[in-house]
Amino acid sequence: MASPPSSRKSSAQSRKTSSISSNWASTGRSGSLLSGSRRVSGESRKGPTVSGSSYRPRKVPWATLVRALGRFKLFLPEIRRDQLLAAYDPLALDEVPQPWAEQDTTSQKTFWGDHQQLSKIPFKTLHGHEQAVSSCHFCVDDTKLLSGSYDCTVKLWDALDGSVIRDFQQRPSAPVLECSVTADSRRIVASSYDKSVRAWDVETGKLLWKVRHNTFIVSCKFSPDGKYVALALDLDRALCIMDSKDVRSVIRVKDHHRKSIMACSFDPDSQKVASVSLDGSIKIWDVTSQATLLSIKKAHANAISNCCFTFSGHFLCTSSWDKTLKIWNIHSGELRNRGACVTLVQGHAGSVSTCHVSRDSSLLISGGLDKTVAIWDVGEGYRKLSLKGHDDWVTDVAISNNKKWILSASKDKTMRLWNIEEIDQIPLVKENKKARGFKVKQCKGCDRPFSIHEGDDPSEVTKCVFCRTDERNQQAEASSSGEESKDA
Repeated sequence: MASPPSSRKSSAQSRKTSSISSNWASTGRSGSLLSGSRRVSGESRKGPTVSGSSYRPRKVPWATLVRALGRFKLFLPEIRRDQLLAAYDPLALDEVPQPWAEQDTTSQKTFWGDHQQLSKIPFKTLHGHEQAVSSCHFCVDDTKLLSGSYDCTVKLWDALDGSVIRDFQQRPSAPVLECSVTADSRRIVASSYDKSVRAWDVETGKLLWKVRHNTFIVSCKFSPDGKYVALALDLDRALCIMDSKDVRSVIRVKDHHRKSIMACSFDPDSQKVASVSLDGSIKIWDVTSQATLLSIKKAHANAISNCCFTFSGHFLCTSSWDKTLKIWNIHSGELRNRGACVTLVQGHAGSVSTCHVSRDSSLLISGGLDKTVAIWDVGEGYRKLSLKGHDDWVTDVAISNNKKWILSASKDKTMRLWNIEEIDQIPLVKENKKARGFKVKQCKGCDRPFSIHEGDDPSEVTKCVFCRTDERNQQAEASSSGEESKDA
């Protein structure tokens, strides 16, 4: 007797369910549901040829499995890697790991290998912004972090646990392009695409003042003494210097560059402002004399993205879309061509978007379009290490005063806090130094460690490149003053 339609339907459904379950068990979790559904659809067209009790599913062909996995946005190794990175928190080592995180050496090797072979740099990922993070800084003795984002917010973070302490209110109505903090960490300033610049009190979060311009403010920087704010204005290619207390323009230089200004920066004495442009030029403006002290037209082969002074104020570092960084002697306008580097190359595979020098001028940190953060030895002019992990363009970097931490901001909506305290003990860094034939000595001038080549005579090279440069500058100034006195 023929079975009623309902019983035939339920029997077919049971066979389909059995097929899906069997395929799930035989092929593993990844991609098996797609494979099972395809098998069911095939049976519904042709009809089963074997009874449900004796049915044994065939193995899924590799081609089918590959096509199924190809529908996922992430490959399984990448998913596994992201899970491992998310679970590991180097700043909270006492936390209990997630249940799915297997406690084996294989997982640890996979985690550390994500950065670079033989490197071990702990890091913490900071989540809190909903759009690209455009700017980042250390503040309050390296215990707090400051960030600005395209989600129109400026946030203050706790560096220890990575939590957001304050979201500054009366926020901009457009993406934040850059933010800056005073040396004493009392005030911050931020510019945005709404053509305004705002200043807040860090402790209270109160908005101190707001100024609107008739053009975009692509860069804003507090002077180290907190008296001035330098602004780079887009359309009229102007450099504007404001008094930070009475909020008035002290200097406004229109058409300072031939093309748009990309960034500006004060020197440590708050007396000079460097600006870099889309046209590849560098200019240094003197605040007191209100005149251009230095102008270099073709400093790079492409647009210059950022600039920063060394703590001594003698050198200016620039990063460019031509994939290089350069260090300039601002007294002569020439590349620093003695003692070590001329141009820092082979550090990034794409445009370099930002640069920052450590307080003792021994390290230069850069970030680029290739999603990496590069750590450079300034004295010897080579890349010590490359930090990998961001999923998109690195927009800004900063280094703590004690040189233990690096902060990076990215278009992937996150910041990363990297622990580089033990960077010189990393096998890869040791291998690089050994391959380059470097030996470490103590500088007799500033008491900082510096590297020399094994072929150099240790008795002749007793000071670091910065002290040697200072000596040459002092000798040049003394000789020039002596000649002037003779002429008089």
